[in-house]
Amino acid sequence: MIIKSAEFQISNSDYRKCPDTTLPEYAFIGRSNVGKSSLINMLTGRKALAKTSATPGKTLLINHFLINGEWYIVDLPGYGFAKRSKDSRDQLRRMIQGYVLGREQMTNLFVLVDSRLEPQKIDLEFMEWLGENGVPFSIVFTKMDKLGKVAGPAAVESYKRVLLKTWEELPPIFMTSSEDARGREELLDYIDSINQQLKQR
Repeated sequence: MIIKSAEFQISNSDYRKCPDTTLPEYAFIGRSNVGKSSLINMLTGRKALAKTSATPGKTLLINHFLINGEWYIVDLPGYGFAKRSKDSRDQLRRMIQGYVLGREQMTNLFVLVDSRLEPQKIDLEFMEWLGENGVPFSIVFTKMDKLGKVAGPAAVESYKRVLLKTWEELPPIFMTSSEDARGREELLDYIDSINQQLKQR
């Protein structure tokens, strides 16, 4: 898939105020500092479409980006940023849950995981919650360039083994790097294949 246009449309804190369209939405979520904004910029080929920051937890709203005039990338707030107050964390949780469970246009949720880290309890619990609620999701391993050619895939295989302790079947898995554009074509082709299936319905 070729990205011809990518434009920011709207930010808000309530999924009921998201764009009033029937276009498919592909949402991206992960723990704070997982490289979400960088990945969105890499996918779209726009250096500053999503705002990147050295400070974790900067995305506090639901951000919609219209791609090729046909579908949306949705940048969701990161979860698990411990320095926030309990009220702030609860507010973010309600925002995320509202969108993920209440937004009919959400076609797939990409859960971003830092490939350098051991499986984190908060990520595993979040995926478990998605499974319990029947939410279609994929796992995107980020920062694969930080690991070697052998260590990277080995880390992903190790993660899969942990997941298979509780999951009968694994969701689609992608290995990416915002630095060298690894995984870009695979992710965009996956989105394109879903879009084509939706058009045929």
